[in-house]
Amino acid sequence: MAIALHSLDLEADVRRLKKELNAVILAHYYQESEVQDVADFVGDSLALAQEAAKTDADTIVFCGVHFMAETAKILNPKKLVLLPDLKAGCSLSDRCPPAAFRAFVDQHPGAFVVTYVNSSAAVKAMSDVICTSSNAARIVARAPADRPILFAPDQHLGRWVAKQTGRELVLWPGSCMVHEIFSEKRLVQLKAQHPEAEVVAHPECEAAVLQHADYVGSTRGILEHVLASPRRTFIVATEVGILHQMQKHAPDKTYIPAPPDNGCACNECPHMKLNTLEKLVLCMRRRTPELTMPRPLLEAARAPLDRMLDWSR
Repeated sequence: MAIALHSLDLEADVRRLKKELNAVILAHYYQESEVQDVADFVGDSLALAQEAAKTDADTIVFCGVHFMAETAKILNPKKLVLLPDLKAGCSLSDRCPPAAFRAFVDQHPGAFVVTYVNSSAAVKAMSDVICTSSNAARIVARAPADRPILFAPDQHLGRWVAKQTGRELVLWPGSCMVHEIFSEKRLVQLKAQHPEAEVVAHPECEAAVLQHADYVGSTRGILEHVLASPRRTFIVATEVGILHQMQKHAPDKTYIPAPPDNGCACNECPHMKLNTLEKLVLCMRRRTPELTMPRPLLEAARAPLDRMLDWSR
């Protein structure tokens, strides 16, 4: 099957299947470049959620990770939602199991719960509002002033948001396996080698790395900043998939991936990279793997997502 599949014009196959399914293909910036190039929309978590909320397609093919496809299903309970590889998970989501999160919330009665979108539907259902890295500071700023605020699951994003807003947050001790691996020492060495470069970083990075950044923002924010900046060289401290869009839109600039603290390719998310163009074609042909969830869970997780979309307008 693999040999026959590789002999096909996969991009043409995607276009044909998209018409058959009346489908929209949504892809995160961290997907393989080939997947980004066939998508109808490429964006970060907030933009993808907004796109999923307004689509009139019958089928949503989500090239991202499991929690993103869950979000699309929550916002579109009657639509077919496909994920090329159901094993595409998320270290942040995995590090915040629902039972443990329930205990965490119960330890803080009366608290207002702000949960990062990188979480399971079950965790979202226990939350007051969802946020993304694009809108986290704005969401936290709108939280009730007379209630403690719980922030989960990314502690580094939470500390950055607390600094931006001046709000005190009780943090869940989670982190992203990609963003926590960047080395402050090697970043400083890289800056010394490229003094003309601007450092751009995602707020999921540790504070020691963020202190050396010229710009801190969401994946989309980083992309927009780089494209607008007069600088010609950038050290990029986030998942390397975003470099594809940078190179497409500003090929005359130089992009240097920030180094991890060892010799591995740890600045690539192994979960995001599980989706491939071949798997995309197969899932559209077979109408599977389909993302499903129990209706009570879907409905419980919908309210905090709707609140996020309303507060983000």
